[in-house]
Amino acid sequence: MADSELQLVARRIRSFPDFPIPGVLFRDISPLLKDPDSFRASISLLANHLKKTHGGRIDYIAGLDSRGFLFGPSLAQELGLGCVLIRKRGKLPGPTLSASYALEYGKAELEIQSDALEPGQKVVVVDDLLATGGTMCAACELLGQLQAEVLECVTLVELTLLKGREKLAPVPFFSLLQYE
Repeated sequence: MADSELQLVARRIRSFPDFPIPGVLFRDISPLLKDPDSFRASISLLANHLKKTHGGRIDYIAGLDSRGFLFGPSLAQELGLGCVLIRKRGKLPGPTLSASYALEYGKAELEIQSDALEPGQKVVVVDDLLATGGTMCAACELLGQLQAEVLECVTLVELTLLKGREKLAPVPFFSLLQYE
């Protein structure tokens, strides 16, 4: 069953060459989101991986702004957990903590509400795609500031040539689909 679910997910990821700039092959998840069976399969596959790997040890799923928000709440719901948000700077009310990360041309910042988690709580970070790893590393740094334990980072798609997985070490990483 898992192989057919994975094939269903893979068939719904499309590629756009030279977007947003020449030389980039963009992996688009829009068709997956349009198809309830494919989306359900992606959540099921991620949830099954997390159940098998971590059992009932996970306290929260952390969804990354913005496409991680599409998967985080559904994954949390499937696992019977809550979901916390890690947002781009200036999007969260109240006291926040921040971490900056490098972009291709500049810097960006992520924030989390300072009361989002208690020290020692166990969290899995979810996003749609891992490229260079900058955003995911910043999220792990934020969770560390809250003294939470990051059990793993998960995505639907991984761009292996960009070696983002290596930047995340020693935090475990899992992706459903890998592309060069």
